Amino acid sequence: MSAIPFQLGVSVYSYTGDFGVVMDLDDCARDIADLGATGIEILGEGHVESYPEPSAAFIDAWHARNAELGLTPTLYGSWLDTRRFPGRGMTVEEGAEQLALDLRLAATLGFSFVRPKIGVVTSDLQVDPIWDQAVERNLDLAHDLGLTICPEIHWPSVIKSPVVDEYIAFIERTGTENFGLLIDTGVFQKSMFRREEPGITSQLGTGGVPAFPVVPVVPVSDLRDVMPYTVYFQAKFHEIDDDLVDHHIPWAEIIDVVLESGYTGWLSSEYEGHKHPYRASDQLRCQHALIRALAAERQAAAR
Repeated sequence: MSAIPFQLGVSVYSYTGDFGVVMDLDDCARDIADLGATGIEILGEGHVESYPEPSAAFIDAWHARNAELGLTPTLYGSWLDTRRFPGRGMTVEEGAEQLALDLRLAATLGFSFVRPKIGVVTSDLQVDPIWDQAVERNLDLAHDLGLTICPEIHWPSVIKSPVVDEYIAFIERTGTENFGLLIDTGVFQKSMFRREEPGITSQLGTGGVPAFPVVPVVPVSDLRDVMPYTVYFQAKFHEIDDDLVDHHIPWAEIIDVVLESGYTGWLSSEYEGHKHPYRASDQLRCQHALIRALAAERQAAAR
């Protein structure tokens, strides 16, 4: 297995079609280690038993398993659900309290990054205006716990957008090293992918599938401008064929920018293709083979 300058992990979210059906957290972790990844990413509410107060047994088993398998906890996914309360928005104080709760749990589980999925107010994912104060009130805590808070730049947002501009302005205003950008590679998708989910016939319960908003194709070249602020990648993908070709995400261009920038952090796979049992395991292996091959090819050419 050729060396690459960045690190490869996997989000347990990739196993959504398997988790709780044919696989549990232990199965997912072992599959991640078996495919050669060294990082594991989870969703707090989705994968932590008895969230937000897991038992000592769960915490001990989590650490013991990761030590056994050589896995590093990378990113803990959390929610800052600003529409949590019927009839009113979340206050800054409530948002700060929720984020603090997840920061502490993430630190207990050994993570380095926390992705708060912040409530949005527009279709292009402009975040609720309480976000900056809620985050700023937690920067000292994040520093003390050794954590970086990184909101996700997720389709249909684009890199050149008010959302990203707000985050960069926050970084520059505060001078913090405990806040950065998480780039979801789905922002670069070249075409839509409609996944199959056994047992689900409609996303709205009306017999139809909601239309996706039309957004411009985001050139990978835009990534260069935000690499100084980028601390983590969710390597989103939908389908890679047997010839290791992805017809939706331009991996060669992405890897070029990652290598050129000198990035040494995590690319954490997030499979969002067909939710058939055991398909994620196969697809994750295809993606890692593709990424490794592209990185090796680029590195050889640069010598």
